[in-house]
Amino acid sequence: MVRLADLPEWEREHLLEKAGEAPRFTSRPWVKGAALAQRRVAIVTTSGVHRRGDRPFSLIPGTDYRVIPGETRADELVMSHISVNFDRSGFHEDVNVVFPIDRLKELSRDGVIGSVADFHYAFMGAAWPPTRFEPKARELAVLLKKDRVDAVLLTPV
Repeated sequence: MVRLADLPEWEREHLLEKAGEAPRFTSRPWVKGAALAQRRVAIVTTSGVHRRGDRPFSLIPGTDYRVIPGETRADELVMSHISVNFDRSGFHEDVNVVFPIDRLKELSRDGVIGSVADFHYAFMGAAWPPTRFEPKARELAVLLKKDRVDAVLLTPV
């Protein structure tokens, strides 16, 4: 991941300006629930990963997503994220850096989490402003509920 201090001044200023435009939340919608050992967990990522045979993410950032079945092995995933603002070398060494599917399976096997969801979801996180994602987030909420997911591991990249 590139550090803000390593970017040219014009890019730092641009990113800091965008950060000021991010939505502000006035409430805390968090609720308590079952213990982690009883939860069904899905991954939602903005890393732009998808299965090899899936349509790559577009050069024009949008809010579409790819569905990644839970039985997908890490070596079946590729990254088509178009952002030049992060270092992909960690992904190439271990996909679990951005999409920790193997770690979730281990946690489930060890009883730390209840189970791994049948499906996970990947976006390409370069779309701006982030509020454009709300309709897709609502769509995903329905899919996650259908899969009986009650915990999501967010991996923003």
